[in-house]
Amino acid sequence: MSGGLVAGIDLGSTGIKMLVVDDDGTELALEQIPTPWRHGSGGTTDLPVDSLEAALHRLVDGAAERLAARTDRRIDAVAVSGMGESGVLLDPSGRAVAPAFAWFDPRGADQIRAFPDEIRTEFAGRTGLPLGSQTSAAKLAYLRDGGVRLAGLRWVNLPEFAAIVLGGRPSLEASLTSRTGLLDQDTGEPWDAMLAELGADDGLLAPIEPAGTDLGAVSGEFPASVAGARIAVAGHDHLVAAEADGAIGPGHYHVSMGTAEVLLRVIDEPLGYAARTRLAGHLINEVRHVAGGKHVLVAGVKTGLLLRRAMQTFGITDRDGRDRLDDAVMALPYEGELPAGGLEVSGARNDDGDLAVTVRTDGAGPAEVFGAVLRHSNDEIRALIAALDREVPPATSATLTGGWAGMRSVQRARAEVLPQLTVSDRAQETAFGAARVAAGLLPAPVP
Repeated sequence: MSGGLVAGIDLGSTGIKMLVVDDDGTELALEQIPTPWRHGSGGTTDLPVDSLEAALHRLVDGAAERLAARTDRRIDAVAVSGMGESGVLLDPSGRAVAPAFAWFDPRGADQIRAFPDEIRTEFAGRTGLPLGSQTSAAKLAYLRDGGVRLAGLRWVNLPEFAAIVLGGRPSLEASLTSRTGLLDQDTGEPWDAMLAELGADDGLLAPIEPAGTDLGAVSGEFPASVAGARIAVAGHDHLVAAEADGAIGPGHYHVSMGTAEVLLRVIDEPLGYAARTRLAGHLINEVRHVAGGKHVLVAGVKTGLLLRRAMQTFGITDRDGRDRLDDAVMALPYEGELPAGGLEVSGARNDDGDLAVTVRTDGAGPAEVFGAVLRHSNDEIRALIAALDREVPPATSATLTGGWAGMRSVQRARAEVLPQLTVSDRAQETAFGAARVAAGLLPAPVP
């Protein structure tokens, strides 16, 4: 870090956080509020824009209040990171024309099945993403079929919209825009055939600017300790977390385990159309990194989602309950104590997320089920690693981060499949990484 106080905002699937740190990286204030999703039938989940705007004001107000209890210093810069795929359509006046869909919202599945053969065939090789309803392109097609005319509208990803709410100008960042399904990974330009299919024009995507670009100042609608701070977009949350302690070296996995669990490898250049197509067959992405010029391989499983749903099924909703469950899982051997085939779990694939438990024996209590979820996700991770190893040299080390990483049972499980595993002791990796980006907006300290 360098110079005054900086803040990082993390727009997560479960919660929104704002972390304030000083020039030594010492955490001074942390505010967290739930992400204000609106849930509907069939797993539909969206975020009304007015709810998001109100949540951001509560978040910043709360962080400013916590900071005031520690110091009278003001925040000089703030950067926003967060989830990909989710975003907002803006009309020429800057007004949102639809809510933001969650990345896990199933809407758009019918539309992608109706895409022309050319689009369906080329999608993975062009965009670096598997064709599925998770992509922003699927949600845009859903809105198009619902009567929204996309011509003349502009897309901004969720962290970029948050920067606008703070007072920044509209902008696009590469790692977030890579999650849309609208970008050609080789050229870095919009994929014209997809824009045409959607009925959008060239203005749907603004020119992409580097992560950390100065987008203006926080408006006076926010507390005085934050108003006037410089604003930047840090990029896609998993990638920002990976860079929180500096650039990732070659041959290293960064594993971020929140609602989604993401295995990330940094590469110096794109692997190309054919490799992207092969990887997409295993639900692995090859997209642009937050670090300029680099790309990333991103493999995901829905471990955190399954673990959360398992805990809720057991009636565990607080940290004490989670800790007791962790102790109970650790009291069992890694393989559990049930007979082979007595308990089966599914749902961790990145295109699934439906926790399914089949019990064929007695004794399948919460600890056995939780352990089985971890073993099942390990099986999925092994398959992903095998697919990655066919395209790039095998990784030799790994770091585990994220909200689930503090559980000993999770650490034990991942040590079974990840090489030379270390565990981060930082609770807010993404927000801290965003704060590091914010620090880059400040002038260098005078020696």
